[in-house]
Order: sequence, then structure tokens, then C-alpha cells
Amino acid sequence: MPTKLLLGDEAAAQAAIDAGIGGAFSYPGTPATEIFEYVDAHRARTGAAISALWSANEKVAYEEALGMSYAGRRALVSMKHVGLNVAADPFMSSAMTGVRAGLVLIVADDPGMHSSQSEQDSRHYQEFALLPMFEPGSQQAAYDLVLEAFDYSEAVGLPVMVRMVTRLCHSRAAVLVRDSGFERPAPPDRVLAAPSTDDWVLVPTNSRRRYRHLLGVQEQLLRDSGSSRANRLRLAGRRGIIATGIAANYVAEALGEQPEHSTLFIQRYPAPVSLVRELVDHCDDIVVVEEGAPFLERRLGGLLGIPGKSVRGKLTGALPIDGELTPDLVANALGAAHVSAAQPVSDLADRPPQLCKGCPHADSFRAIIEAAAPVGEALMMSDIGCYALGVAPPFRAVHSCVDMGASIAMAHGASQAGAHPVICTIGESTFAHSGMTPLIGAAKSDANMTVVILDNATVGMTGAQDTMVCGEPLLALLRGLGVRPEHLHVIEPLPRRHAENTALIRREIEHRGLSVIVAQRACIHVKRRAKDTVQEGSCGAGCACTPVTVGVARTP
Repeated sequence: MPTKLLLGDEAAAQAAIDAGIGGAFSYPGTPATEIFEYVDAHRARTGAAISALWSANEKVAYEEALGMSYAGRRALVSMKHVGLNVAADPFMSSAMTGVRAGLVLIVADDPGMHSSQSEQDSRHYQEFALLPMFEPGSQQAAYDLVLEAFDYSEAVGLPVMVRMVTRLCHSRAAVLVRDSGFERPAPPDRVLAAPSTDDWVLVPTNSRRRYRHLLGVQEQLLRDSGSSRANRLRLAGRRGIIATGIAANYVAEALGEQPEHSTLFIQRYPAPVSLVRELVDHCDDIVVVEEGAPFLERRLGGLLGIPGKSVRGKLTGALPIDGELTPDLVANALGAAHVSAAQPVSDLADRPPQLCKGCPHADSFRAIIEAAAPVGEALMMSDIGCYALGVAPPFRAVHSCVDMGASIAMAHGASQAGAHPVICTIGESTFAHSGMTPLIGAAKSDANMTVVILDNATVGMTGAQDTMVCGEPLLALLRGLGVRPEHLHVIEPLPRRHAENTALIRREIEHRGLSVIVAQRACIHVKRRAKDTVQEGSCGAGCACTPVTVGVARTP
């Protein structure tokens, strides 16, 4: 078996390739982005018969993967934890319909919120949907368990979830991989018999029957989890440690080879009740170490605790309830010596993130701020993307950033409350993700608000992936959604056009109805990459959009 040096994301992606997937589906989101990019790079390099196209959003990605599964090909869908909020509807329903070919969902959680607006723990979704889940503790486990997940998905006829976390996704290790599939196209899938398509139609009669089926397989899922090699129990001393996923590494680093502790390492769910019971019966003091929420700890203690047993973890303060775990934090909870050789960083200068030098969003924010100043105290809603950094000085042009696509809907709600002026900023990729639907409502009611779409022709925040729509196609889309042509404008955010841009934005802010202004200028990183290789279109980034003349105060 060859050895590859892989990120956790890459190990999971390589496993999917070696499992013979027909397609990979995703929307960019840290720390999951590299999963799809690895599959796409493999397809481009080897000519493998794998479909790999970015999806409009995570819900669409999940539904595309589910459709491929129904058609008899294995499918991988990957996203970050908040992306599963977007995909929750098809995710929950797919537990009822089941699958045909293997369907694996990889969700990358972000403890510590390195690039996210929340720390939510996706294990709650696994329990909610009553689906099997793997939580690998290493890059090798990520490879092995994703391979196993595809087989198990077909064995039980259900989607299988794999939960990863930032520290695993973005660190490298040597991984033993299968001998086939890495340098050659994956072998074709075996033919899978199609179930009754009634199973896929969730009208009440079928839904009740399918829900009873889902409940009926829970005993098997629990039994399989209890006997899985992914979950390892070792009984020794009277102190017990339950560690999940990557937290097992922190325990191993903190304790070294000390044999006196009993340990249960969990990488597969539903939680192996039989193994947990063995450990609890054997031990008096149990420490639960898990990355994310106190998921197992809360279930282990229940409402009243376990008589005669001490259960410690995040709920008791033995470990911090937020942020990432570290070997030092775990060592402290276990009463072991600290293990880190890292130097304190408290004396380093604070370097908060900021917009890149030459970023077009900076020129857009300057014009918006100056345009709004004489009109009144503006309420400025924004969205998920690089431009959320407009919250920082010198701009202070972001008053809210809640979730993908929320800016337009929240601005509409504020306008209905009588607020004026209300301005929202949203990137063209986020607009395609989930901004179109609220704009339909705002256009229908001619809401008193100004929408500024920051069209930089790429998904900038996650590494400049392809965007769904920009340039002239974006303008055509806006017209189709009902935006009035006389209040749909294009500007080019450049210092030399500042006065003209400011005047146009102020005029549209003063208009008591819906205005949409598209600020078209390519991200500097995409512009640099495309400068000498591709003829530029309307966005200036070398995309495939139809060339148009970009001018201030132009009405498309």
C-alpha cells in the first residue's frame, strides 16, 4: 500500500475516489473546501469519470448527491458545519427515503470559530436524523472510515455522515492508501438493484412506512457501532476516559504510555452503549474528552447523573466549554503534567484580519459610507464573505452578519419596520447561494432599501473558487427577479470614480423603493491570475460572462 502525505480533508477525498464515486458535490466553506478541490484536481489530472462541479449552495449539493445515489452511482457531498443548516431539509428527508448507491456526507466542524459564525456540533444532526456517523481521530482514520462509510451506506441503505474538525482537516500526516484509484480513474460501480421508487416519494402514506423502517434499523446501527473496530475499549484502572474523534490524540499525548487508566475511544455513532456501560461499570471516575459540544457527557449524565459515579468534562468545568481542545487542557483535566513546549504568544502584536490591499470592496465601502452620511443614520446589513471585514475601521460599514443570504432578508424586514436608510451588501456568490429568494420578495413589495451586490467574480473568502454568476449574466438574473431597470445600476469601484459612484449611491438611497447597485470589479488575486492568459469579460476576471461596458450610472 503506497503512503501519501495528506491533509485530513485530502485523506477523506482520496478515500472517496478509491471507493469509486461517480460525483463530488459541495459549496466552498472552510474547513471543508479542500475535500472537493482534491477530487476535482484528481479528475482533471487523471481523466477519472467523476463529476465535480461546485453547487449553488449546500442544499443543492446534497440534493444533487442524493439524485446520483438514486441513479446508482456512489456520491460524496461535503460542507462545513453551518452548511448543514442549509442542507438540513434534504438531509433529514434522505434518512426516510434511504439511498441506493452509497452516499457519504462529510461535515467539517470549526471549534474555536477560526472561520465561522458559530461552533455548532454536527453530532446533534446525526442524532436528530437517526443516521450512522463516523468521527475519525486521525488522517489515516479519515481515509479508512470514509471507505468504510460507503460500504456501510449500501449495506444499510442509508446516508452515512462523517464528522471532521478544523484541526484534523488542516493538518497533514502519512496515510496508507489503496493501491488502485490514486493515479488511475476509479473502477466503475457495480450495478445496484433499484428499490421501489415509492420509498423515495415522501407523501404521508410512504413517510409513515419509511419512518417505521428507519426506527426499525436503529437496533442494528447500535449493534454495529458496538462491535466496530472504530470504537476501542481498554479496561484497566478505576479512572475511565471517554474520548471522541481527534480528542483521543490529545489524551494520548497527555498521558503517554501510562497504563493505569481505562479508556474508550469512540469514532462511530450511534454512541456504543454497550461499551460505554462496560467502562462506567468498571470505573468510579469518568472524564469525557470531546471536541465540540458536551454531546456524550450530557447524555452520559442524563438529568440526574449516575449514582456513585463522578462524570467530569465540559459541563463541570474540567474542560472549557468553548473553543478548541489542546493537549495541555486535556492534561490539566486528567491531572497529568503539561506537555506543550510552545511559547506563550500573549506578547505578540494583535493582527486582526483586514481587506487585502487594492480590494475592490474597500472602494465600494468608502462610496457607500460617504453617500449615506447626509441621508441619515444608515442601518447597514451585510453577509458572509470577505466584505464582512467592513465591520472594522476605517469603514465600520457592517452592522450585521448572521448567515448566508441574510443581508437582503434582514434589510427587507428593517424597511418594513420603517427604518431609513437601509443598505445591504452581499457578494455575487453569496447572492447566488441564498440571496435570490429574499430579493424576489423585496422586489415584489418594492421595499425601501438599497442592495449593493459586490461582484468580484469569485468566491474570494475560501480561496477564489469559481462563482455561479457574475457580470452580464448577473444583471440579467436581477432583471428576471423583478428589479426595475431604472433602479438597477452598475458601478466600477475605483478611486478615480469615487465621486461619481458616491453620487449614484446617494441618489438611489434617497429613492423610496428598491434599488440594486452592482459593484463590478474583479478580486485582485483573480485579476492577477487571469491577466495574461484569458480574454476578460465584463467582470475583468477572465470568467465566461458576456462582455459588457462597465460604466458609472449605467442602467442595464
